[in-house]
Amino acid sequence: MQPPAPLDLSKIRVFPLAQRKSLSTVDEVLIEPTAVPPPVSDFNAALIERCACDIKAALERGASVMFIYGAHLVKKGGQLLLGQMLDRGFLSHLATNGAGTIHDWEFSWLGRSTESVRDNVATGSFGTWDETGRYIHLALLAGAVRGFGYGKSLGKFIYEDGTFIPSEAELTKQIQAEPGHPLTAARADLLQAIQRFGLKPGPHIVPHPHRNSSVLAQAARHDVPFTVHPGIGYDIIANHPWFNGGVIGRAAGVDFALFGGSVEKLDGGVVLSVGSAIMGPQVFEKSISCVNNLRLQAGLPIVSGHNLYVVDLQDGGNWDWTKGEPPKENPAYYLRFCKSFSRMGGAMHYAQCDNVTFLHHLFHKLEILHGRTATKDVPDIGDPNPEPRYQW
Repeated sequence: MQPPAPLDLSKIRVFPLAQRKSLSTVDEVLIEPTAVPPPVSDFNAALIERCACDIKAALERGASVMFIYGAHLVKKGGQLLLGQMLDRGFLSHLATNGAGTIHDWEFSWLGRSTESVRDNVATGSFGTWDETGRYIHLALLAGAVRGFGYGKSLGKFIYEDGTFIPSEAELTKQIQAEPGHPLTAARADLLQAIQRFGLKPGPHIVPHPHRNSSVLAQAARHDVPFTVHPGIGYDIIANHPWFNGGVIGRAAGVDFALFGGSVEKLDGGVVLSVGSAIMGPQVFEKSISCVNNLRLQAGLPIVSGHNLYVVDLQDGGNWDWTKGEPPKENPAYYLRFCKSFSRMGGAMHYAQCDNVTFLHHLFHKLEILHGRTATKDVPDIGDPNPEPRYQW
């Protein structure tokens, strides 16, 4: 039996994103930060108050406050809440997976996102949306030659309404003059895309009418680190003729190192993993191991004194995770999003709660701790200038 031939993804037929039947609009899903949040249990209310106090203490000592989240936080409209927390300086680092950025981008560009997987897989149209794959790749290609990772590349692409593409001649000259330069591979990928897809040099203006609802754009505006941790083949941008695993991997590699830089400042800090059952625990455990490795080489103590708050809808296996992990015969042992964080030093707390509801309550508690009332006089999120901000 002969081995199978790989698919020729360059032949994938893509369709205009506007033609897709999207299941949600940004206006429908966005949660207004000044609204009164839904009720939570007494246990979660107490935990949220403790989390807010820990965040305030971490900020006062200059420690990291890292917010790791999954795509459902965006799909359910938590963007304005995160934007307000960035405006207030409550968060020092944001991290999500590839899907989290895809919904963020689609909402900011089209105002709509989410499709029926069942219906569209059957017609071969799931994920085959031209602008989503093309513009996210364009952002990563252009950002890479500036040394940016995934989050900063796409965040600036949204916030600045596009990007700038150098000429073939300029890229060729740089590659020939400095073949061993750290950016040579990124320059070569961009040069290949220019030649393959006929990209013109100069500004590429891509308006994002809803960019003020984009968490990526708000992080770029505040210059807060935003890292993205995708998987090759995990996301719909793989279903596209522009798909380039090297480009995605390079951007993710830059972001993994940046994630570690925030973990390095985590002593006495806070990590929130909200609705990230796989990416959050997997990336964090590798990163903190790297930080501890480097510290021990330098004769320094490992990361300590941090608090970890894990939020998900699952019941946590009916286990008290403040007591450590359960035995292997207990089904709770196999809840990766709890077990991994319970092994990461510090104090781990689990809340079974809706992701956006938790975030909404947390924002209100932080406002109160800082002498403000979240339900009154909260300014609108975003850049007061709605016009494009070309900064190339």
